[in-house]
Amino acid sequence: MISFNYEIDFILEDEVQVSNWISDLIIEENCKEGEINYIFCSDDYLHKINVDFLNHDTLTDIISFDYSVGKELHGDVYISIDRVRDNASDFNISFKNELTRVMAHGVLHYCGYKDKSDEESKVMRLKEDYYLSKRI
Repeated sequence: MISFNYEIDFILEDEVQVSNWISDLIIEENCKEGEINYIFCSDDYLHKINVDFLNHDTLTDIISFDYSVGKELHGDVYISIDRVRDNASDFNISFKNELTRVMAHGVLHYCGYKDKSDEESKVMRLKEDYYLSKRI
């Protein structure tokens, strides 16, 4: 089950369609959908999580906590709406495009994709682009 939670004045306009898109992504990656919670929040909210849980004193657009069991995906995906807006502006793309990318990014981590090395980042970006093309 995919759920959407809001810690900021923001509401995802098309929750049902986004949920279906994420479910399709999970199926296409040969995984099983468990409980996945998206938490939309502010820079301050996500910064506190980054410091408290990861000991990183930086702003970020997304933090995902993976509780998956094998191929059954479970986790909490925290997304800073402030960062997504700023990144969309910096990259000269729409807010919807950037939000969709980071939403896919979190679940792709649960599917086993990493982004620490250049090669891993390249594969992650290709996957993001592929699933983004199915949504936008």
